[in-house]
Amino acid sequence: MRDEGMAHPLEPSTDEMEAMIRAALAFLTRFIQDLPEAPASDLDDLADAVAPFRAPPSAGGRPFDELLALIGQGAAKGFNTAGPGYLAYIPGGGLFAAALADFLACGVNRYVNVWHAAPAFAQIEWTAVRWLCDLFGYPAGSGGILTSGGSMANFSAVVTARRARLPDDFLSGTMYASEQTHASVAKAAVLAGFPVANVRSVPSTPDLALDVGAVAEMVAKDRANGFQPFLVVANAGTTNTGTVDPLEAAGVLAREQGLWLHIDGAYGGFFQLTERGRRLFAGIEASDSITLDPHKGMFLPYGTGCLLVREFARLKEAHHVGAEYLQDIAPEEEIPSFADYSPELSRDFRGLRVWLRLMLHGADAFASALDEKLDLARFLYEQLRDTPGFEVPWKPDLTVVAFRYRPRSGDAEECNRRLLDRINASKRVFLSSTLIAGRFVIRACIVSHRTHRDRIEEAAAIIRRAARDLEGEPRP
Repeated sequence: MRDEGMAHPLEPSTDEMEAMIRAALAFLTRFIQDLPEAPASDLDDLADAVAPFRAPPSAGGRPFDELLALIGQGAAKGFNTAGPGYLAYIPGGGLFAAALADFLACGVNRYVNVWHAAPAFAQIEWTAVRWLCDLFGYPAGSGGILTSGGSMANFSAVVTARRARLPDDFLSGTMYASEQTHASVAKAAVLAGFPVANVRSVPSTPDLALDVGAVAEMVAKDRANGFQPFLVVANAGTTNTGTVDPLEAAGVLAREQGLWLHIDGAYGGFFQLTERGRRLFAGIEASDSITLDPHKGMFLPYGTGCLLVREFARLKEAHHVGAEYLQDIAPEEEIPSFADYSPELSRDFRGLRVWLRLMLHGADAFASALDEKLDLARFLYEQLRDTPGFEVPWKPDLTVVAFRYRPRSGDAEECNRRLLDRINASKRVFLSSTLIAGRFVIRACIVSHRTHRDRIEEAAAIIRRAARDLEGEPRP
């Protein structure tokens, strides 16, 4: 035991620890309780908001309560990504159980990337990964890693595919992804050493899905010109519109052509928990790898991604590099040493936030929540489709609703930009935009576990009212 009579400035006493925990818990519970009425975004007076955080640390430190109040001020500004009205980009989560998991993980501070350094905790991560492999129908030899997010998962997927399908001199390798694919895929290819021109942008079909026939034509042309096609990426829900690519057809092509098939399911993958999602994702079990973001579809805090690989050994072939100073590490048995399968040697204990919420709430709770989001997206789509003046060109596969407004006069692009500003000025909802075929499109993405029917009804009313106000009078 430590001597309570001695001063240890970096080690608070038991009473001090308990007081800080009580204060932090009170802050967090109050923050969560206030979320329904908090602004969906607050971008006013940002210079004043960030000014207190520019102060350097003092020599003697500051009281915890004072710092906690400062953190509260910071949390009130920017995008309210934890709230029910945040419908922009792809919302993250923020489950309370995950906050507890991170508190515990940081407190015990165990190193999990080498299995015998923390065998029980490494098993927690492996249990979570194996559950995910089973969810997608991957075989016994599959496995995966938890990452900081989809970008790092896509990077490791590209590196693994490169190692599995190309020689060491790989610069003639080409990969194929639809023009709707997330930018992190092209970035991953560049970071993996490929010229950006080797990432072939495949045209989409009219419903914004991957044109598998176009991929076949591009592969044949590249082979005839001396390139080495090795990877095709399909989407289990695009960022722009949530469209699900034809996964079965992509799998057939990949097998025929000897390509690695990677599925980017960062946004949509966890809809596999629902019956509707499983129908949409038919064929995903035949892929070589899958990117997932538990910080989206499983409502975890930012910084929780995952890569699953059908042949787990392929990850190690692509990532393992030995070192003399690691010679004391015990050889693998049933639990992998994740450092050998990942770019990371040191990292946080992500697995606890994945495992704890599943064990605490059960998988059915997440399936039910995701089913609710599918229903909410269909509701918003129908509300806008049936309102005169709105174009809703793409029926949502998942939970992204993309729309435009047709003004009676004036420039449509400028009108929709102003419409988005008016919608977000309500501070009850916060939406974002994109460009599709060069046209400005507004999009709402419904993923947060805190977004329910009442907020989407309110969102539909806000959108309609903003359009009426923009034109100065209601449509007939």
